[in-house]
Amino acid sequence: MQIPILNGIFTDDTQAEIRTSYPRNLIPVPKQSGISNGYLRPADGLVKNGEGPGVNRGGIERDGVCYRVMGTKLCSIAADGAVTVLGDVGGTDDNLVTMTYSFDLLAIASGQKLFYWNGTTVDQVTDPDLGPVLDVVWVDGYFMTTDGEFLVVTELLDPFAVNPLKYGSSEIDPDPVVALVKLRNEIYALNRHTIEIFDNVGGNLFPFQRVEGAQIQKGVIGTHACCVFVETIAFLGSGRNESPGIFMGVNAQANKISTKEIDEVLTDYTEAQLATVKLEARNDRNHQHLYVHLPDQTIVFDLTATQATNTPVWFVLSSSTVGLARYKARDIVWCYNKWLIGDPTSSTIGYFENAIGSHYDEKVSWEFSTNIVYNEGRGAIFHELELVALTGRVAFGTNPVITTSYSVDGENWSQSRSIKVGTQGNRNKRLVWFQQGSMINWRIQRFRGESDAHISFARLEAQVEPLAY
Repeated sequence: MQIPILNGIFTDDTQAEIRTSYPRNLIPVPKQSGISNGYLRPADGLVKNGEGPGVNRGGIERDGVCYRVMGTKLCSIAADGAVTVLGDVGGTDDNLVTMTYSFDLLAIASGQKLFYWNGTTVDQVTDPDLGPVLDVVWVDGYFMTTDGEFLVVTELLDPFAVNPLKYGSSEIDPDPVVALVKLRNEIYALNRHTIEIFDNVGGNLFPFQRVEGAQIQKGVIGTHACCVFVETIAFLGSGRNESPGIFMGVNAQANKISTKEIDEVLTDYTEAQLATVKLEARNDRNHQHLYVHLPDQTIVFDLTATQATNTPVWFVLSSSTVGLARYKARDIVWCYNKWLIGDPTSSTIGYFENAIGSHYDEKVSWEFSTNIVYNEGRGAIFHELELVALTGRVAFGTNPVITTSYSVDGENWSQSRSIKVGTQGNRNKRLVWFQQGSMINWRIQRFRGESDAHISFARLEAQVEPLAY
């Protein structure tokens, strides 16, 4: 009997529902292998290659150089991780920054202020007509900002100057402007419950005009809870009088990509907590991943896998050995031919490495469970369980373990049983558990390990004997 492993099932003691469990620190990959229709591969490890002057608050690549705001400092990061402090942009550790650039300036919105890096100095825009800066984009020669009420553009010939007559507004609904996103040279003003689209029509006053009929009746919950994702706007938010979800929006449509289970996860957080969430996109080995950085975990949507399976594909990333903890990779920047990352909890600078699973030399745990195993109501004795896996990719001198347990009600689990996964180079190791109990009606199997057990799993095979009634 083959048991699916890409997603699992569980129940809880508060809802009479069968809920989906997503793999943690393992990535589901739909692929016809001759063994199965897909496999679970280890999520990338995190490698430290530098130390900055403070907690990472945002990053960007410009002209082949990685720039980050760390603490209150704007820094450039070299390929070897060396940090050069360029100037001060203020703000606090829990205040994320927005970075964008024109032909000659790098703009940083930090602590509700606007700064420019011109290649030599960091200078603040002090024009009193600018007002508080929540977000910034660059379009058609203008830097556009918002203070939550108005859309403000700098002067074409002087990015440090603001004309108080060149203010625009997002007025379809009396909800505040939360974020700005540029897509296909159009400006998306993301309000709390609505989204409006603006296009440059020129003129002597505010040069951008609302595109009539292109409004989206959903909005974003926080300034950084949105990003460009595969030629759309991905965002965490809701319409008025709705619970939050995750959407992909373009033109006048918003398509929901969060599942019921993901929506359940979001309801575990307050609106204030969700307002601090950051979304970012990454094209990882031809898989389009959308990262949703929650306060104590990161959930990831795989658009490529979703399109291949016609089923939403999600997984969880967490920097922990027990339970959930904040994922220590954020503000992902492709530069120097690798993915550079910052740590939202420390001054560490690092990069992704797919040959390992540890996070800055610390072990993290992985976990996955199966769908319900049901033998047409006859029950079964489990004589043998075998995980078909790619073994032998572990560190030299190690022989890590994997544990398994099972549940016959979706809540309570049996005692775990462990096996060793084999040493480095042992590519023919079979992962087999014998005498794995029985089920009267149905059962769920769960597997756990740590990042030193660096293995891909292609199939779970069970040898069962039906119970005779």
